[in-house]
Amino acid sequence: MGISDFFSKFDLGSDIAVDLGTANTLVYAKNRGIVLNEPSIVAVISEKGFEVPYLFGHEAKLMHGKTPSKIIVYKPLKDGVIADFVIAEEMIRHFIKKANAIKKIMRPLIIICVPLDSTPVERRAIQDAAEKCGAREVMLIEEPMAAAIGAGLPIGDPAGSMVVDIGGGTTEIAVISLGGIVYGKSLKIGGNAIDEIIINYIKQKYNLLIGETTSEKLKKEIGIAYLNADDAIRHAQIKGRDLLTGIPHEITVSQEDIVEAIAKPIALIIESIKLVLETSPPELSSDIVDRGIVLTGGGALLKNIDTVISDSTGLPVFIAPDPLLCVARGVGQVLENYKNYFHVLFKQV
Repeated sequence: MGISDFFSKFDLGSDIAVDLGTANTLVYAKNRGIVLNEPSIVAVISEKGFEVPYLFGHEAKLMHGKTPSKIIVYKPLKDGVIADFVIAEEMIRHFIKKANAIKKIMRPLIIICVPLDSTPVERRAIQDAAEKCGAREVMLIEEPMAAAIGAGLPIGDPAGSMVVDIGGGTTEIAVISLGGIVYGKSLKIGGNAIDEIIINYIKQKYNLLIGETTSEKLKKEIGIAYLNADDAIRHAQIKGRDLLTGIPHEITVSQEDIVEAIAKPIALIIESIKLVLETSPPELSSDIVDRGIVLTGGGALLKNIDTVISDSTGLPVFIAPDPLLCVARGVGQVLENYKNYFHVLFKQV
């Protein structure tokens, strides 16, 4: 029995990659794949001036909007960056522990994603949070690069590839060539912002107040970016509080409502895509005409989003397989092939 065979009998912990998203956090363990996928939510008990985290992820999400005064539900990340450092650190530590990555014998290397336009201070906060969770070393990677790798784009080719990652907190747009981001843009519009816009739309049009969970469910059930003339219009029943009477009420919402509600954020995403295309070097632009635009992230699941972008830009648009998992799989691939992808990683000093 060799030394490697001896140690392989014991679970010494493994290096991990983390897609730290505004909506969900995914953990990829080396040689094991994605081992955790949970909402980026923490529930804390507030007593005597102290807040003690006690529920995380799926369990905390079930409590959102339904808690008594002593229990507070936090989303410690906003627009892809840490908004509450203490709560975020507790959440990251819990998820890493749950993924069975931290061991007393061997501390892991952690690779973690950061938004393209995040500031050095924001990146340092994410790096510090991971370091305090027991990592021996923390490396960072920009989200659109991870998304491109996870989508299978040939990032090392001397040709342009364009990825649009529509996540929970941000939309990341980048043109990639020769292993680097030639030009990119990060937009603070994502699934969470769209949920909030739907809430406000229902409030203004129907005088009905709904919560984030209802809005998210509505988006998933009948969410659509564009209605074709021959599309059969679908409807959904939602419940909320009537703002005129204060009494719980149920209404029917159509896909036409959703299209009207989210028209502005979709237009802003398309405007940003066009800006990136206009700013990119001409030679890379010609490559994108041939290769098209690849969509990743949860927003890519919005029906007809590819059609709207294609009609507006005149370019072919493709949705990556399993778009929700592209960033996690991409950063996981970097972890598995660390030497080959080391050039896309960095540390924030």
